[in-house]
Amino acid sequence: MANLVADHVLNRLTEWGVHRIYGYPGDGINAFLGAFDRAEGDPEFIQVRHEEMAAFMACGHAKFTGDVGVCIATSGPGAIHLLNGLYDAKLDHQPVVAIVGQQAMASLGGSYQQEVDLTTLFKDVAHEFVHMATDPAQIRHLVDRAVRIALDQRTVTCIVVPNDLASEKAVETPPRKHGTVHSGTGYSRPKVVPEDGDLERAARALNESEKVAMLIGQGAMHAADEVVQVAETLGAGVAKALLGKAALPDDLPFVTGSIGLLGTKPSYDLMMGCDALLMVGSSFPYSEFLPEEGKARGVQIDLDGRMVGIRYPMEVNLIGDSKETLKALIPRLERKEDRAWREEIEGSVHDWWKLMEERALLDADPVNPQRVFWELSKRLPDGAILTADSGSAANWYARDIKLRKGMLGSLSGTLATMGPGVPYAVAAKFAHPERPVIALVGDGAFQMNGMNELITISKYRQRWSDPRLIVLVLHNNDLNQVTWEQRAMEGDPKYEASQVLPDFPYARYAELLDFKGIRVDAPDDVGPAWDEALAADRPVLYEAITDPEVPPLPPHITLEQAHYYLKALAGDPDRGAMFMESLKQKLAGFVPGR
Repeated sequence: MANLVADHVLNRLTEWGVHRIYGYPGDGINAFLGAFDRAEGDPEFIQVRHEEMAAFMACGHAKFTGDVGVCIATSGPGAIHLLNGLYDAKLDHQPVVAIVGQQAMASLGGSYQQEVDLTTLFKDVAHEFVHMATDPAQIRHLVDRAVRIALDQRTVTCIVVPNDLASEKAVETPPRKHGTVHSGTGYSRPKVVPEDGDLERAARALNESEKVAMLIGQGAMHAADEVVQVAETLGAGVAKALLGKAALPDDLPFVTGSIGLLGTKPSYDLMMGCDALLMVGSSFPYSEFLPEEGKARGVQIDLDGRMVGIRYPMEVNLIGDSKETLKALIPRLERKEDRAWREEIEGSVHDWWKLMEERALLDADPVNPQRVFWELSKRLPDGAILTADSGSAANWYARDIKLRKGMLGSLSGTLATMGPGVPYAVAAKFAHPERPVIALVGDGAFQMNGMNELITISKYRQRWSDPRLIVLVLHNNDLNQVTWEQRAMEGDPKYEASQVLPDFPYARYAELLDFKGIRVDAPDDVGPAWDEALAADRPVLYEAITDPEVPPLPPHITLEQAHYYLKALAGDPDRGAMFMESLKQKLAGFVPGR
């Protein structure tokens, strides 16, 4: 059979190194389904339960490999379903290509069934490149440009292929004549380093300061050695935006951990006490957790010139790759012999981890969620990959998990959408079948879509050399993050009509899919249950019955937050437990010298 346009799209993607595409079938991509069959597994079609999950998996693939992720969906409703996952990729700067079907070209403009103006629909999420193919001779350069632009701009691109065009005979090499485009594959990221003069100005600002704070994000993921060298030279502490949690191990004594509402007190104190801020590969948005304007000199390193100088008024903005720019900066930095600032930071970090342990081991009804994460952290296997969903699970992932060197972790950092925890884990397992993968999700996100992707795990699990894929579900029957936001940010009591979730037997459900189901409702069983899960010969659903009244305390409680808390407490249906758990958590921090 002669190659069709659909075959040509898939063949071209494999030339770009794409060997796995996440999607869900539909008649708008029937020609592609036939092409996948003829491709005999390269590229492979991974069948998910919903198109949104396909987009999340493509994003997760990009996050855990650095390569472009690809998803495919049919026209109309299938294409629409992709959007949330694609926005997750766009906002977290991940290279993802979406292939979407469309109704036959002759029907367009006729208010045909499932006809949606897809180029307009995708114009925002794939604003750097979205095009509908109308001629077989376009296919080569549309695929080449979609992949290359996604990689170069670290963004989402989209190709729309009408179903009748997909079934036409491919034109693998366009005719050499006026009006045709002749593209090729291949992309290598350039070496981008700032001008010497800018590096000198940055070094001067840092050398003249006495208390340097560093804030790193996912843009520093490949620059750990250079970040450590700069921190050692300047006697700096290093805070991490949540997308950059895996950029530097949490067991380094000068790493203060996450920053922001989900962050740590050492990170807060680092920012409030510094006289210079060096931001590397991060666009952390919350100004109230950064130094007050005018109190610290600022230097920022980012590959994207559009993203510098918008979070803090920097003295020097360095446009460049974080690793190469730090390499060029290091010889210009002077070692700070006075280590009092560094010693203060390390003491604060040491005390913080002791406090986290104390809080995790406090009694709750029945299980303290912090303990679930604390006990896991001590047992994490080398090379583990962790995914976290949005919600209270992200709080405990940020604070109670110590990632070591060689581990990976991610979540929806900028869109902060619910739902990517399990699909990210599936993508991580496909990309790294030899590594243990653990998804950390709340019962809200699991009910929303995570539970369906257990079916996907069950479908493909025999292919993974390491069987360990563990899904933790925090079973508290509460949309807990929003409940606490209602209380602390609005002064409203818990609104049970919106916040209380229906009860569900998560572990028993997973057992229907041949998972090992573990249900934990006693504190002393938390650690042994993790041992059992990590030793299992199949995927595991770890269901922890946790207390929704354990508060995710911010690193610094403002008077306004305290006022709203007390206002909410007066009318909250769970005010007794809410008050006692908050009191216990807060009292654990009142230790002399801490």
